Amino acid sequence: MNIALITYEDKGAYDSPTVESEDEKLLLFLKGKGLNIEMVIWNDKNINWENYELAILKSPWDYFDLYEEFKTWLNLLEEKNIRLLNPIDVVRWNADKHYLREIESAGLNITPSIFITKGEEINLNIFFEKFITDKLIVKPCISGGAKNTFKVTIDNVEEINQKLRLLIQKEDFIIQPFLPEILENGEWSFIFFNGVYSHTLVKKAKPGDFRVQPAHGGSVHLQNPDKGLIEIAAEYVKLFAKNCLYARVDGTFVNNKFLLMELELIEPFLFLNTSTQNYEHYYNALKAMI
Repeated sequence: MNIALITYEDKGAYDSPTVESEDEKLLLFLKGKGLNIEMVIWNDKNINWENYELAILKSPWDYFDLYEEFKTWLNLLEEKNIRLLNPIDVVRWNADKHYLREIESAGLNITPSIFITKGEEINLNIFFEKFITDKLIVKPCISGGAKNTFKVTIDNVEEINQKLRLLIQKEDFIIQPFLPEILENGEWSFIFFNGVYSHTLVKKAKPGDFRVQPAHGGSVHLQNPDKGLIEIAAEYVKLFAKNCLYARVDGTFVNNKFLLMELELIEPFLFLNTSTQNYEHYYNALKAMI
C-alpha cells in the first residue's frame, strides 16, 4: 500500500523548534516498520494522487489560509476513492469551530462561545457583560496557530473593534471569555490514537503572553492524569472522533470542571517526542486501521 503523509509547503510562517522533528521522525519510524510511506505536500500540483491508496493528514498547517483550495482537495480525494485519515467527513466538520455547538448539544462541556456571522455588525463591548468577564478571546471560526486571534480588554477593545469590523467582512468569528486558568494552570491536551488513550501534556504560555503554542514561545509539560480525567477526555473522542487515527482533546479546568477549547482532528502537533512509546501507539493504531 502506498501511503502519503500529508504536510504543507513550508514558507516559514509556522516555524517552531518542535515542528520539524515530529514529522521527520514519524516518517522515518513508519518506514522502519516497513510501510511504503512518503511525505507529500497536499496542494502540490505535480502529485498524481492515484498513486496512493491512503493519505494521512499530518501537518497541513496552511489549510485555513487556503480553505477553498483545501475543500477542493478533499473533494478530489473523495472522487478518486483515496482513503484519508482522519476521515474526510470528520475533517470537513472539524475545520469550522461551529462544531463546538454540536458538542455542547450532546451534553459535553465547552468553553462558553458566541458566534458572529460574516458581515454582521460587531461591538465587542457588550460581550464583557454577556460573559461576566473583563477579558475576551476572539478568533476566526476557520483558523489555526493563533491567526487573527485577539485578547480583548477594556483598554484595547476599540482598537480590536476596528480590526474586527474589517475581518468580519470576510469570515465568521467566535467570541469566548478569556479563562485565567489558562495562565494559571495551562492548557491540557489529551491525545488518543484510534480511540485509545496515549499521553497527556499541559501547554503553558510564556510570561506576558496568552498563546500556548510552541511557535509563540509556549512550553510543554508531560502529565500523568488519573483515570477519571482520561475518561472525561475520552467522551469527546467516543462521540465525535470515530474512526480517527488521532485526536487531541484541548481544554482547561475551571472550578474543577473540564471545558473543551478545541477538538483537534486535522493537523494537531501530537507531541510524540515526549515518549518513545508514543510512536508505537501511533503505529499500532495505524496498523489496526489499515
